Amino acid sequence: MGIFRAIKNLFTKGGYALTGQTLNSITDHPKINISSLELQRIESNFRQYEGNYPDIEYINSNNQIKKRKYMTMNLRKLTAEMMTSLVFNEQTEINVDESLQGANEFIQHVFEHNDFKKNLARYLEPMFATGGLVARPYFDGGTQEIEFSWGLANSFIPLRSNSNSISEGVMIFKTQKVMGDKVYYYTLFEFHEWQDGQYAITNELYVSGDAKIIGKRTALSEIYEDLAETAIITGLIQPIFSYLKPAGFNNISPYSPLGLGLCDNCENTLKQINDAFDQFNWEIRMGQRTVLVSDHVLNYSPDEQGKGSSPRFDPDINVFKRLRTDIDQDFIKDMTSDIRVEQYTSAINQFLKTLEMQLQLSVGTFSFDGKSVKTATEVVSENSLTYRTRNMQCREVEKFVKSVVVSTLELAKRTYGADGKQIYTGGIPSFEQISVDFDDGIFESQDAKLEFYQKAAVAQLVPKVEAIKSIFKLTDEEAADWFNKIQAETLGLDPLEQEQASADEELGDEE
Repeated sequence: MGIFRAIKNLFTKGGYALTGQTLNSITDHPKINISSLELQRIESNFRQYEGNYPDIEYINSNNQIKKRKYMTMNLRKLTAEMMTSLVFNEQTEINVDESLQGANEFIQHVFEHNDFKKNLARYLEPMFATGGLVARPYFDGGTQEIEFSWGLANSFIPLRSNSNSISEGVMIFKTQKVMGDKVYYYTLFEFHEWQDGQYAITNELYVSGDAKIIGKRTALSEIYEDLAETAIITGLIQPIFSYLKPAGFNNISPYSPLGLGLCDNCENTLKQINDAFDQFNWEIRMGQRTVLVSDHVLNYSPDEQGKGSSPRFDPDINVFKRLRTDIDQDFIKDMTSDIRVEQYTSAINQFLKTLEMQLQLSVGTFSFDGKSVKTATEVVSENSLTYRTRNMQCREVEKFVKSVVVSTLELAKRTYGADGKQIYTGGIPSFEQISVDFDDGIFESQDAKLEFYQKAAVAQLVPKVEAIKSIFKLTDEEAADWFNKIQAETLGLDPLEQEQASADEELGDEE
């Protein structure tokens, strides 16, 4: 079997030779065409999201270069965490129109099995921080269930896109394997492409002894024994994967379909905040004590080589400053100033206001004036900028969730279980037949919303069906069904009898 694989790897696959093919980086792959600057930006986002910043260098009292940890507020994580809590929670309702029999029941089972809502809420934070998230359903032969594979911004690269969506892409998975005393690093490329109207998923595996290098292509069986090189799916109306990015245009790389993290246009402001916070912490730690000491009172000692002599201080302290004096006198003077709490607090708050403006958030989102706290009703009544920004992000998440629902049902409809039967035989919904209720209770007063639509309906400014749909987060067909039942009750008719009569009439027509 091993000889067969070795011979097999000598042939050309996917338009290029496999023999001796080695990739130093992702961009070396002939199918991947993306700016290295975009990848660098994403990696920088991840480092900041982790709170991974270079150490600060400073000169101590012995005139030595020392390093210390850079103290930050990690606002890339805090802003992403805040936006996630505003946009999505596990109370969000996802439903498919009842006219598609079995679809909603199947989706609810798949989402419950995968704990989809909890996972989405968890992955939204790094998505907002770094700029992207991808989800792909797949069928697990062991569990006989539809599962989900998730990828962050550094795990997905578009291959083809238009102004509306990404039609082709590659998901990248990394793993490692220890053999003896050596560690091998594996990178799996999972290509999703359209070929002559058919959907093709192609897998390529690379191995390297260096974590920074993709390495040489090798057989899939080294890591994934049951994974096929190519899978063809026919009849799909959209890609199996669904890609989500924060709302807004990628002004840093205008021709890239990749998204930007929330703070990608706020790098300078983040640095100002972090620098002020770091300096404030260092001032507190050191008290910014500065003591001038005349060389007449210092203890001189030879260096490590026994040559010369110099005053000795604690190597981790930058408090003492040597003062050369010609006068033979003892001189020690404390030049310490008070810790500038108010100045640093004011500076940080000012920078936070700039960040609020750049992120299109309401004033006071990251600061508190100590006088009042706005209620959710006040936020809405004031046409809160945070509320409008949150709604923009909700629309992107809503499209993503609907895409996942459609992809899941499409895959299930073309998948056969161990019993040889299709695991799903129902219809495929359109986006209009899928409803996503984001539980706006934290922002919206239902009483105020009801009162608004009542007035609009009385003034004949909005159809009653549209009012029902908006208030109760229903699909078009569900809202129309509710309206018909309300009309029947108004006329004194029993809605249940009306439904039975309609069913009998349909049965009679079929006969």
